[in-house]
Amino acid sequence: MNPANASELSGVKEVGKKTESRLAYNWRQYKKNKYLFLLLAPVLIWYAVFHYGPMYGIQLAFKDFYIMKGIWESPWVGFKHFHYMFVMSPDFWKIMKNTLVISFYHIVIGFPAPIILALLFNEIRVSAFKKVAQTISYLPHFLSWIVLGGILITLLSPNTGVVNYLIKLLGFQPIYFLGDESYFRFTLVTSAIWKEVGWGMIIYLAALAGVDQQLYEAAVIDGANRWKQTLHITLPSILPVITILLILRVGHILDAGFDQILSLYSPATYGVADILDTYVYRVGLQNAQFSLTTAVGLFKNVVGLILVLSTNYIVKKLGQEGIT
Repeated sequence: MNPANASELSGVKEVGKKTESRLAYNWRQYKKNKYLFLLLAPVLIWYAVFHYGPMYGIQLAFKDFYIMKGIWESPWVGFKHFHYMFVMSPDFWKIMKNTLVISFYHIVIGFPAPIILALLFNEIRVSAFKKVAQTISYLPHFLSWIVLGGILITLLSPNTGVVNYLIKLLGFQPIYFLGDESYFRFTLVTSAIWKEVGWGMIIYLAALAGVDQQLYEAAVIDGANRWKQTLHITLPSILPVITILLILRVGHILDAGFDQILSLYSPATYGVADILDTYVYRVGLQNAQFSLTTAVGLFKNVVGLILVLSTNYIVKKLGQEGIT
């Protein structure tokens, strides 16, 4: 046998041994920690049932769905529903614009809000006041938009609402916040910030807790005030967390807040409030156009995936840590 061939063969055997050894090691670790892996079972089952199982229905985007025939037996129609969505639908691009505008407001105004609040809470030195204020700030997160929607409708009522009562006391005309297109998006964004800013702040407070305090002590010795410490120490230290959350948020740019808008909008504000999710609900469930709305959902998911990968690539090129 050629010595070169013999050495190659021995190398293959050694690689095989290493592979078998690694597999055996992993199996031993699995058996050793089998009860810990068992704790993951509910999570894996939940993802399988509610995330991977429904992917079977994606094929509806390329079929004309008939209830009596079911998903599998319904006829294939190719890109018919996508053609209708992009070319023939009279409402799609207006709905797309509404979705992007509202999501843009959420990112530009809503994304920095928990960061700013976390920085402010980080400056509070009275522990008791800090705990009470933090609890109050994230309490609205635990209320559903159905409950908060009813509260907002009552508070912002032009006739009996507390907000408009104060506006009248100041000598101004009452404002129909939820019925006037000029004010509806503003109301959406501010109410969403009110609900989620405290909960989003928790992640940044955890990141701030990990900042090395010796950096602040050195900055004080160098004569840096609190603003310069925040600018040159605090923000750079939590920048990786901000980057990851921004990447994930950009991936949901076509999710403009279905629960919130469904609870607050009305036909009077459809022109600025109707988004892709409410369109899917209205057309898919109420008008039973399941194939068309599946195509809309698939389009949203593909765009979200592209945005996440693109943003992650750009962030890594800029020298920051991404999600992969």
